Amino acid sequence: MNNNDNIDSCNCTIIHEDIIKEVKQSIPEDETLYDLAELFKVFGDTTRIKIICALFQAEMCVCDIAALLGMSQSSISHQLRVLKQARLVKFRKEGKVVYYSLDDDHIKHIFDQGLLHINER
Repeated sequence: MNNNDNIDSCNCTIIHEDIIKEVKQSIPEDETLYDLAELFKVFGDTTRIKIICALFQAEMCVCDIAALLGMSQSSISHQLRVLKQARLVKFRKEGKVVYYSLDDDHIKHIFDQGLLHINER
């Protein structure tokens, strides 16, 4: 039997109340954790990740993003709506053209941290 076979179970019967109390106080409220989970769900789509990557490079309109990714403007608009609702992108109008950009520098940091983790292998 391999030593790692039971790594997910605990054979002790003592509850470490001090550790539980300390950790419980440091865990954010359920509503905050829900919002965080929703944010990470937005990153769970390859098309949205590609849009974010594109917007790292330049502010772009829906037409340009659609052409870049080889997708319909309708599909891109839908994904941009999701990104906008998650406050990951913002937009500005110039005449009839709507330009999208990243909402703030936090997005780049979150993305870069994810890439660092993936590339640790």
